[in-house]
Amino acid sequence: MLDDFMTRATLAGIGVAFAAAPLGGFVVWRRMAYFGDATAHAAILGVALSLALQISIFAGAMALALTMALTVSVLSGRGYAMDTLLGVLAHSALAFGLVAVSFLSGIRIDLMAYLFGDILAVSRLDLAVIWGGAAVVVALIGWRWSALLTATLNEELAYASGIDPKREQLVLTLALAITVAVAIKVVGVLLIAAMLIIPAAAARPLARTPEGMVLIAAVIGAASAVIGLRAAYIFDTPAGPSIVCTAALCFAATSLFRVVRATSAGHSD
Repeated sequence: MLDDFMTRATLAGIGVAFAAAPLGGFVVWRRMAYFGDATAHAAILGVALSLALQISIFAGAMALALTMALTVSVLSGRGYAMDTLLGVLAHSALAFGLVAVSFLSGIRIDLMAYLFGDILAVSRLDLAVIWGGAAVVVALIGWRWSALLTATLNEELAYASGIDPKREQLVLTLALAITVAVAIKVVGVLLIAAMLIIPAAAARPLARTPEGMVLIAAVIGAASAVIGLRAAYIFDTPAGPSIVCTAALCFAATSLFRVVRATSAGHSD
């Protein structure tokens, strides 16, 4: 069954959706969209270094993504506006990564595949890495779920409960680095943040609890992967962007649902 490239691509998309769903909730709640972008953009430099040093691309991308995330955490609150800091680091990392790739003489690299993903080229090994990474992310977030929620809602309450918000931030940082590393083959560095944010944002109007939002985000992300791949096959469009477009349509639908529900509630009053 896994010999079929469309089957492998579908399973890869679902794996990324499952990794991104629990993390995406915290990205939305903490307003960390730029943080996800900066971490993802650093991965292209990790790809270049991996190819130059002939090591695993997954390991290189994760190492650089983790380094970027830790750098942002260390520099935040030290005289720099967070959006400015993230903007500088995100675009600088992407630019240095692209320049580094240009120096890789004798190594053939499909740059577009790393920027926008190449889900149709996912191998069995890639599939194992994606699902292994997704399992680690889900286990990590599940293990720290209560502490992460408390630290997200109120830092003072977290300290009073014996929870260190900085430690929980490090847990999110590690989970984000793993997600970026497993998603780079599927949607590419430029679209990873979209798969983190859009399904979670689409799930928000439908959910009554944080746990419900994560589960709905996982369903929306997985459905976006399946439908987006099918649309890409039918209309001969790029697979990664097609998945993100499908997720965006889900966001538009749930946003419309929220508006209609709010309007109906207003009329009933």
